[in-house]
Amino acid sequence: MHPIRFGIIGTGGIARRFAQGLDCVPGATLAAVWNRGAERAAAFAGEFGAQACATLDDLLAQPLDAIYVGTPHTSHAPYAIAALEAGKAVLTEKPAAVSASELDSVLAVAQRCGRLYMEAMKPPFYPLFDKLAAHLRHDPIGPVTLVRAGFASPNVPTDHAVYDPALGGGGLLDVGIYAAFLAVHWLGAAVEVQTLGRLGASGVDTLAALNTRHERGYAQLYCGLGLSGSGDALLCGPDGHVVIDEKWWSPQRATLHYRDGRRVEIDAPSVGSGLNYETAHFCELLRTGQLESPVLSHATSRAMIDILDRARAQLGLVYPFEG
Repeated sequence: MHPIRFGIIGTGGIARRFAQGLDCVPGATLAAVWNRGAERAAAFAGEFGAQACATLDDLLAQPLDAIYVGTPHTSHAPYAIAALEAGKAVLTEKPAAVSASELDSVLAVAQRCGRLYMEAMKPPFYPLFDKLAAHLRHDPIGPVTLVRAGFASPNVPTDHAVYDPALGGGGLLDVGIYAAFLAVHWLGAAVEVQTLGRLGASGVDTLAALNTRHERGYAQLYCGLGLSGSGDALLCGPDGHVVIDEKWWSPQRATLHYRDGRRVEIDAPSVGSGLNYETAHFCELLRTGQLESPVLSHATSRAMIDILDRARAQLGLVYPFEG
């Protein structure tokens, strides 16, 4: 098995989880890391046995197979473009871009350079998702036509980047994109988006409640900052419904409730940091010469950010870098 040599841009919490997850991905290794803070990069690299690079150009000049981008939202697209143009495959932390137009620019570069590009949206790669899909194939609830999902956190410090509009802050881009994924995954692209919510003192969204109409059904989605909200998810069909337990975006357990009164529980504990599942899928795509994931396709990424674009517009949230 050809070892996949990763470079990481960023040394924050999500980059650390990615690096930890590589221990659970056969044939993948962390080779190099770069961060704007040289001391942080050196400490991170030393912890994980990688090379610390002095500049971004130095990182992209290394003999790497792929780059993982784990930085604030506003830098995802620029770093992805730089890595693609340097001939590297790219796995970018969600959201892949802060708007659909920015994502389109990244996808155009990926196509022009002929390189694999994927958004790091973890839920569909967890064992629970596979186990649930397999169960529904032989014991279905009928077509899913209603999805309900969301999450709100009361414990985010007010000085966190998620409150900074200059960094693409707000609940929608930070956690709302998970709910958008679940709706798109089961129902297809959104045809209509209706949004109510509020902006906080810093100008970013602190509550957003969305009703969306899709190609194959409807969704009720929400996200918030500074309030507590359950993190379970609901999938409804004519012959039953599925409840995915709290923290459904890192799914471990689901319960199926059938119209005939049956109740089926599915457990699928995860291992590692959780990011290892999407990384293993990405590595397989890279080894087999694919340029796009059939699970987390470019069209799926486009449909997710389109929902958030429309929600932001309805809330009146325009980031300072958008003019």
